[in-house]
Amino acid sequence: MTRSEQRARTHQTLLDATVGCLVEFGYAGTTTQRVQERAGVSRGALLHHFGSKADLFVAAIHYIAEQQLAQVRLAGADSRRHLVTALREAMSGPLFLAGLELWLGARTDPALRAALLPAERELGRELRKAFESTGDDRVGYESLLMMLRGLALTSILRDDTTVADAVVDRWFDRLG
Repeated sequence: MTRSEQRARTHQTLLDATVGCLVEFGYAGTTTQRVQERAGVSRGALLHHFGSKADLFVAAIHYIAEQQLAQVRLAGADSRRHLVTALREAMSGPLFLAGLELWLGARTDPALRAALLPAERELGRELRKAFESTGDDRVGYESLLMMLRGLALTSILRDDTTVADAVVDRWFDRLG
């Protein structure tokens, strides 16, 4: 493996470890020490890639947004229902939970908020383009995102997706 490949692998390992720590320990409990230990790298390696915790979180924000967008792109947007299903899947699981932790941290951390906004806006623009390609308007798109975020939050405390599935079906009935 070349030095460049090693650096890229370490960078990726650190971002994956950060996502894992955000999910397991939350924003407040994610420390650089925990990330370093989970990634299995030295302190020097962590600091080589990310000079501070803030730098690590900024990179994690972009990483999460890129991964979620890749999930949606991979699924394709050949129909509105297919796109909604892809968005729903992207807005669940570890990436969503890690992103949620960063959102909540941004509520009281102005620097994190400033770093989070550009990545979220870019993700929003890309998702809106995909959604508008199905012939829907901005209100339909925004209502979908708000609904999916609410469903994702609710799923933290509920295992049964029956009601969530019915909510999505109702959205289709109303805006369909």
